[in-house]
Amino acid sequence: MVLLIKSLEDYMLPCANKALFGYECMGCGLQRSAVLLLRGQVVESFLMYPGLYTLIALFGFIAFNTFKNYKNGTKIIAILAILNVVVIIISYLLKLYLK
Repeated sequence: MVLLIKSLEDYMLPCANKALFGYECMGCGLQRSAVLLLRGQVVESFLMYPGLYTLIALFGFIAFNTFKNYKNGTKIIAILAILNVVVIIISYLLKLYLK
């Protein structure tokens, strides 16, 4: 498992926005956060990219709802998607202005 996580780091994509304009995009940190989470470093992963956890919740519920169709599934997915966007925007603004 350690070798798999180490090999994932070798294939991380660079941020085109940061390379071209010098500013991180709203997705910067997602790959590194996922690797930290796979290593078991939950706090460090959250601090790197808090939106990862709302993404996991969103995609997890979408997958679960695919097999067991809930009555209010569409509303829950919409709420989770909005929550995800809000968390990503707030964490991006905090990262941008608190550096």
